[in-house]
Amino acid sequence: MNHLVTPLLAERLSLLHWMMSTAESCTGGMIASQCTDLPGSSTWFDRGFVTYSNHAKSDLLGVPSEMIAQHGAVSEAVAQAMALGALYRSESVVSVAVTGIAGPSGGSQEKPVGTVWLAWCIGGRVYTELQTFSGNRDQIRVATTDCALEGLLKRLPPH
Repeated sequence: MNHLVTPLLAERLSLLHWMMSTAESCTGGMIASQCTDLPGSSTWFDRGFVTYSNHAKSDLLGVPSEMIAQHGAVSEAVAQAMALGALYRSESVVSVAVTGIAGPSGGSQEKPVGTVWLAWCIGGRVYTELQTFSGNRDQIRVATTDCALEGLLKRLPPH
């Protein structure tokens, strides 16, 4: 796990006086944990939503169940909706969302194990990225966590 990004992210968010939130499926709270491992994170980290089930995505983040049925839980549309839901259901200016297949089962030819959609929402604007990570379940979850935090840092304004 890349422990260098989180302090930089904390510094940038603190300088901007912005709070962040997370909406996590395949990482099960690892992104929020990485953030809150830092002392003083309550000044820039608002909350994390662990929405592993489809029902949780709808109930906690407002992702329409029809969207999940149409596109699948691991999709760009759902990742975007998760990021927006985390932003609008928190005190945050930015959010990050991840939904994917960490394995070892659950993959398909269209969406193999390691397929992850990431979404970053900054002030209501959403950016998405599709990644296919390799490795075992733990490696995929760590790679997703690193990519989510690095992706947010690179999308933030300088200050």
